[in-house]
Amino acid sequence: MKSRETVMRLKRFQVDEKRRRVAQIEMMIADFERMAADLDREIAIEEQRAGISDKAHFAYPTYARAAMQRKENLVRSADELKGQLVDARAELEDAFEDLKKFEILEDREQARERAAESAREQSEMDRVAMSMRGFARA
Repeated sequence: MKSRETVMRLKRFQVDEKRRRVAQIEMMIADFERMAADLDREIAIEEQRAGISDKAHFAYPTYARAAMQRKENLVRSADELKGQLVDARAELEDAFEDLKKFEILEDREQARERAAESAREQSEMDRVAMSMRGFARA
């Protein structure tokens, strides 16, 4: 009984860890996307301030060029994280299915134990009833 409880706690812990990992990756993606959007606004402001929006122009603002590079890096990182997110979600699904399988087995085992206990109780009641019949005839 003790080992089953330990295994159940372990399975639940694994599912919780996978959930935390998925949430962490989702937050990182959201942060990267937010930072990229902020950089887009800064680039637009810098282009407007300089009056030059042609990236090939020799006088294109250096800050806008650097911000664009940072934005591209953020987008690339977010895309990589999206791949990790797919993997993490698959791992979470597998861990959850594993937990459910174990819970089903646990439920079956408990049902078997309840049925055995019920049979023992019924047997004891039958024995008591038989002994009482013997006393009633005597």
